[in-house]
Amino acid sequence: MLISRKTREKEDRYRLLTQVCSLLYTIKKMVAFGKYLQRKQIEEWRGYYINYKMMKKKVKQYAEQIQGGSQHPRHVLKDFSRMLDTQIEKTVLFMLEQQGLLAGRLATLRETHDAVLEQPDISKIVELRESYRDVGRDLLQLLVFVELNAIGLRKILKKFDKRFGYRFADYYVKTRADHPYSQLQQVFKHVGVGAVVGAISRNLHELQEHEGSFYSIYDQPVLPLQDPVVEAIKTAVDKLTNSTSFLNFLAQHALIMQDDLQTPSEDTVDERTYHYNSLLLNLGNTFLYMVNTYIIVPTADDYSMSLGAAATVCGVVIGSMAVAQVFSSVYFSAWSNKSYFKPLVFSSIALFIGNLMYALAYDANSIFLLLLGRLCCGLGSARAVNRRYISDCVPLRIRMQASAGFVSASALGMACGPALAGLLQIKFKIYKLTFNQSTLPGWVMAVAWLFYLVWLCISFKEPLRDTEEQEGSNPNETTSMTDREENSTAVEEGLRKPLLITSGLKLEDEDEEDCDESEESAEDSRRPANSFGDAYRLLTPSVKVQLLIYFMLKYAMEILLSESSVVTSYYFGWTTSSVAIFLACLGLTVLPINILVGSYISNMFEDRQILLTSEIIVFIGILFSFNLFVPYTVPQYVISGLVMFVAAEVLEGVNLSLLSRVMSSRLSKGTYNGGLLSTEAGTLARVVADATITLGGYLGRNHLLNATLLPSLVICIGSIVATCCTYNSLY
Repeated sequence: MLISRKTREKEDRYRLLTQVCSLLYTIKKMVAFGKYLQRKQIEEWRGYYINYKMMKKKVKQYAEQIQGGSQHPRHVLKDFSRMLDTQIEKTVLFMLEQQGLLAGRLATLRETHDAVLEQPDISKIVELRESYRDVGRDLLQLLVFVELNAIGLRKILKKFDKRFGYRFADYYVKTRADHPYSQLQQVFKHVGVGAVVGAISRNLHELQEHEGSFYSIYDQPVLPLQDPVVEAIKTAVDKLTNSTSFLNFLAQHALIMQDDLQTPSEDTVDERTYHYNSLLLNLGNTFLYMVNTYIIVPTADDYSMSLGAAATVCGVVIGSMAVAQVFSSVYFSAWSNKSYFKPLVFSSIALFIGNLMYALAYDANSIFLLLLGRLCCGLGSARAVNRRYISDCVPLRIRMQASAGFVSASALGMACGPALAGLLQIKFKIYKLTFNQSTLPGWVMAVAWLFYLVWLCISFKEPLRDTEEQEGSNPNETTSMTDREENSTAVEEGLRKPLLITSGLKLEDEDEEDCDESEESAEDSRRPANSFGDAYRLLTPSVKVQLLIYFMLKYAMEILLSESSVVTSYYFGWTTSSVAIFLACLGLTVLPINILVGSYISNMFEDRQILLTSEIIVFIGILFSFNLFVPYTVPQYVISGLVMFVAAEVLEGVNLSLLSRVMSSRLSKGTYNGGLLSTEAGTLARVVADATITLGGYLGRNHLLNATLLPSLVICIGSIVATCCTYNSLY
């Protein structure tokens, strides 16, 4: 009896999975979406699907009207928005009506349910369970209805943007989804679906054969055996769930590039091959590298002077790591096309050797060895690999959280570096080796990277490439499977690929005669850039402005951080511990500021508004940092520095958020991707800033502050002007 029941449930599971996933596998075929939509429509619901064909013709009419001068672009945008609102309202109201009908059926079944529980009858229980499953199947059908309409909406928005060169899709979705009376909220948050799922799940659980059990689903939130219907519904609901605003903001802050055509329903990462420890190792690499970068900042000037150089040579000492990173980012990005483990091993070894040379430079009395050690550390910068691993090897379901973890690890490392330097205020000797505040950062980081290397070799698991997966399959085993087992496996694989409102499935447009010849083919639009020249040609004015802004904010932040020890010791007589506390406090503001912006400010204002406001505040912070009054006070320096740093942090998050949207989809993959371009822009800014500090030192320490702030002010003004010129294209 038990085997028979399990067999029936397995058969039922197979039928359900087939029903839900047939859409995903059929839709992979390169067919015209308009015809596909008509073929997949439920006859009784035909009038409630979006009219994709009509909207497509409208877009074509708009293009002809604008070219002929009979319509102004603003009127077209208004008319197109109104048409979309009407179509979405029609679909959403029907969805709510169907949810109400499902709720009514559940209420009726509940009356029968109570009667059956009072006088148990096996045949009636089986019949009642099947009735609940029928409701579940209809709910799944409704979710497929939502998915089809969502694909049509995404496609028509993308077609509109391609035809007119706008970024209207992001603007439209953001303004509608965040509005309190939004129709899209019904889709994004699947309002009401949770209640229906809960009712089906709870009632089916009550009807299971658990005599003597007084627990409900609320007492056991994680059930070992789920009814196939409930399992399928919960999976479908998860696929329609968007991540929170804060996680989305942090992910864009990390600039983990994703192809605009790739979505959960095309996720190629198999969750069974995903390795959690490998992700932790990548985040650990990010954290340690940021600690390594900033741990020397409070003591770099003292170390330089102890080796016979000027205090302002600290700019070269700090910046030499960034110089090497300019080149290492490229080869690490290319290396990650073939392996992730080997680049991380090389990174750990390079950083271990670099820190060892940095620490030994004191006893060798060699500024050359000191700089060589920092260059070697820069050659070990694997941030391109860390970003690439998250983008390529982490399932889309948790990629947002992983991206947020990348930003958090960077912020924590930035705060821990100076704080750790402040704790290393001790001095002793072992044999002929000196351990003091200047050398201890090198020794500590060398030991840390050695331990990391051991952990890496033990725990990291190299993800399989597509070719490896194909080579590793057993042909005999495959051919021995029955057709039914093959279909079942394929269907269950398909169910893991989420149904999402922004599905980016590769569908051809309507009939061939309606296709736009100006649009590049799907293959060309997804082909990655093969060189820096190729990548540069893909940069639109909006992208160039965002990269300029990123350069500006990184330049301003590097000037503030790198010269802090020299400036504060000259004007205020601060010790290394005081500088370390100041820098650690600045670093600790990163996450709270991102939480504030990601959870609240970004929901109240457009990104471009936050961008321009942040630039102006950075300008004000730089302006008030100038030494124009005598004496130069601690409150003036601390407050102006804090204002500039916090505004730059806000600006960085919004800047990278906009950059990820205005950048070509061809820059979402390959060696020369968007993440590499932003890394190169930021690293170059740090190199120029540290060189500016060293050159400014020739004017004397009394002129260093103003000499380094002046270029920051000029670049900031230039970025504000450039933002105003491209403001209308920033969506």
